[in-house]
Amino acid sequence: MIFKAVGDARPYPDHGYVTPKDWAAVAPRQMRLDELVTTKTTLDLEALLAEDSTFFGDLFPHVVKWKGVLYLEDGLHRAVRTALHQRTILHARVLDLDE
Repeated sequence: MIFKAVGDARPYPDHGYVTPKDWAAVAPRQMRLDELVTTKTTLDLEALLAEDSTFFGDLFPHVVKWKGVLYLEDGLHRAVRTALHQRTILHARVLDLDE
């Protein structure tokens, strides 16, 4: 199993982090893939295979911690690419709503 679970929605409340500048204030840290719950059930294959998939976006996936669960909000293609390279850890920005 790559992820802890596969979800199809964001069960946490709106956090107000919308722009790349908002997320840039959150320092990246290492995360284990098997601790993450996805918020999407489908993967955009073009995003997965694109060589420049991070050219216009954040280099780090966005994770939201809510009620002790780590939800992968953005960057599913990066996480899957990490798994395809047989790595279990990635760097992600983690917004902690439990604080």
